[in-house]
Amino acid sequence: MRKTAVLLTGALLLAGCNGGPPTASGKLSGDKLVLGVLNDQSGIYADLSGKNSVEAVRMAVEDFKAKYGSKAVTKNIDVVTADHQNKSDVAGSKAQELYDRNEADVILDVPQSASALAVAKVAKDKKKLYFNITAATTELTGKQCNKYTFHYAYDTYMLANGTGTAVTQQGAKNWYVVYPDYAFGQDMQKSFTAAVEKAGGKVGVKDPTPFPNDNFSTFLLKAQNMNPKPDVLGTMQAGGDLVNLVKQYNEFGLRDKGIKLSVGLMFLTDIHSLGPDAFAGTTFTDAWYWNFDAKNREFADRFMKRTNTRPTFAHAANYSAALQYLEAVQRAGTDASDDVVKTLEGHAFEDVFARGGKIRAEDHRVIHDAYLAEVKPKSAVTEAWDYEKILRTIPAAEAFRPVGESGCTFS
Repeated sequence: MRKTAVLLTGALLLAGCNGGPPTASGKLSGDKLVLGVLNDQSGIYADLSGKNSVEAVRMAVEDFKAKYGSKAVTKNIDVVTADHQNKSDVAGSKAQELYDRNEADVILDVPQSASALAVAKVAKDKKKLYFNITAATTELTGKQCNKYTFHYAYDTYMLANGTGTAVTQQGAKNWYVVYPDYAFGQDMQKSFTAAVEKAGGKVGVKDPTPFPNDNFSTFLLKAQNMNPKPDVLGTMQAGGDLVNLVKQYNEFGLRDKGIKLSVGLMFLTDIHSLGPDAFAGTTFTDAWYWNFDAKNREFADRFMKRTNTRPTFAHAANYSAALQYLEAVQRAGTDASDDVVKTLEGHAFEDVFARGGKIRAEDHRVIHDAYLAEVKPKSAVTEAWDYEKILRTIPAAEAFRPVGESGCTFS
């Protein structure tokens, strides 16, 4: 049954706009908001996001209710979820179900770039909001952008701009890049190649690999037999694929043979899975780190009590995106998609995830500070899960692709 539109009371409207005038519609569709979390809950990305991202969104709902109490735009906020199995066709159909059958007002998360782009198309067709958190393709804010889609945590430009540039400037001039053969990997390869070459290096060979994949021996043997030998193996895999590749990289002893490892995308759960020594000294770009400061630590402690794990940047970003969506509805006094979009565009904010946060109106890229990090050796780890040394903060304006290069037109 479709949610029946009801008119908010004058007092609730005043509270909903948080001190400002309500939108012209001034309505909330039905007596509740529904937040949908669509992600991988059973495959290679389940640990880095999965069911714990659902828990992070529930935390955001609880914090929103605690902040506004009786003045909240509505007390009835539901969180629904589905597993897209990292398949774009499944993601598209699950998105339609969430919007139609579950009456979701917004969809959050969606790892795996092909799946993310499929959901963006559904969001555009349905004119419903969509915050992508865990896909990296810049197409979400590029040629395939749309009015109802927002890209939240990171993208391939941010990763390459930080890691590719830094590793090349440190002396690794000759790269061998392996990447998963789908939208994310293809975009990563292009972004890293551009960053490495801009910094004065060269990507001599770039090989696509099957996705998902548990055997990278062909590519690792190729790396050690290449002439000239690469200075660095740049791996663009993520999640379970990354864990498999790094395990085999160490088994082949490539580090001892003078081939450094550079990871395009790494999550805290990847390091935890193999242990810090498997990645020790690896430089990478992180969107957020749980032990960066007291504010992050407080959130991470709350999260730990609920999940028995420390949050990845995907978990923190899902929390932030859910909270910023609810705050936008509160400011607008309505959940009408077009009105909520207006309150989001150009909005600057600071929360536990986003420092220097701003939602660009031109392409809906959410910019924020990012971090160049290095994995500590086990001998330097004094607390469980504290595996990263933050080398420097990359300011929001520097971290992401300039808006003039996006190609977004909201057609």
